[in-house]
Amino acid sequence: MKIYIGTDHVGFELKEKLKVYLAELGFEVQDFGAFNFVGTDDYPDYIKLVAEAVAEDKGSFGIILGGSGQGEAMCANRTKGIRTAVFYGQKEGTSPDSFEIVKITREHNNANILSIGARFVSEDEAKFAVELFLNTKFSGDERHIRRINKF
Repeated sequence: MKIYIGTDHVGFELKEKLKVYLAELGFEVQDFGAFNFVGTDDYPDYIKLVAEAVAEDKGSFGIILGGSGQGEAMCANRTKGIRTAVFYGQKEGTSPDSFEIVKITREHNNANILSIGARFVSEDEAKFAVELFLNTKFSGDERHIRRINKF
């Protein structure tokens, strides 16, 4: 399975770690940048490339990172065929369970990109969320297909 990944400066360090982790899990990873830490770069320059690649390569997934993950998700979702879920980590005692949301976005919405809020997520949380996202299957239920087709 091919994974496309991209971020600006905020998620650069975490992206580099996730690339290694994904390769260790046996995924083919294509990095769309940033390739160096540049504190003044703009996330849309990288995120748009990831979204376009995922939209073109059916069955692939994307991992995008940024400060909150929100702007990145908004950028990616402008591409036809993209359904991005946002993950900001799991804080003890919070509800709902953020990992359960990651799972449901795959099962119900067939999300194909996971946007990670790098300012709020530990490396271990990010790895767990990415693996959960990639290993959770879309349910294929008629009601979910019907809803997705209305996008």
